[in-house]
Amino acid sequence: MLKAILFDLDQTILDRTTSLIRFIEWQVNYYQLVPQKNKKAFIKRFIKLDNNGSVWKDLVYAQLIKEFHIEKFDVNDLLNSYISDFNKFSVAFEHVPEIIQNLYQQGYKLGLISNGKSPFQENNFHALGLTEFFSTIIVSEAIGLRKPDPRIFKYACDELGCSPNECIFVGDNPKADIEGAKKVGMRTIFFHPNTSMSYYLTDSQIHHYDELKTTIDYLNNLI
Repeated sequence: MLKAILFDLDQTILDRTTSLIRFIEWQVNYYQLVPQKNKKAFIKRFIKLDNNGSVWKDLVYAQLIKEFHIEKFDVNDLLNSYISDFNKFSVAFEHVPEIIQNLYQQGYKLGLISNGKSPFQENNFHALGLTEFFSTIIVSEAIGLRKPDPRIFKYACDELGCSPNECIFVGDNPKADIEGAKKVGMRTIFFHPNTSMSYYLTDSQIHHYDELKTTIDYLNNLI
């Protein structure tokens, strides 16, 4: 019987792409970083340099300052704004709040495992208003372990008081999320909002949170 559901954060619960665009638009306007005619180019370049969050923003801002000839602000100014202000623009994927609450009310233990910096990731998650439903919130920097290291998944199981074979992991990264979770014996659900994206090694996959409950029931029936 499945007892717990663990989630990745970025591009799984948090619609990071939308959140990032909202933040960059605000930062460009607030700090008047570039003329309005260059704003779209700045946002597009930021997203490319960011590489789905894999590049920390000191490097991103250093390159942007150079390319767009920004003189009023340095890397630390913009990085500090990113760290302190990004969470104000955090938004979840459609139907995430009600689905999470429903799973919680059905008795599932819920947890989060996110690779990233602390407390930056915790703040982004808290801003979604879902904290009360989660029994554990784990960010890699806070405990010195990163997905797909099996130890971070086992750590989460210990926090939830269950074994890996009683858990489902929902994530968007094939290697870090899906392969990492499967190696410790968890069931996996690959989530990606792009319907053209799929991953063959997962137990199941969804493209919208409306599909999550049915998918969990399906995996439960396989046990």
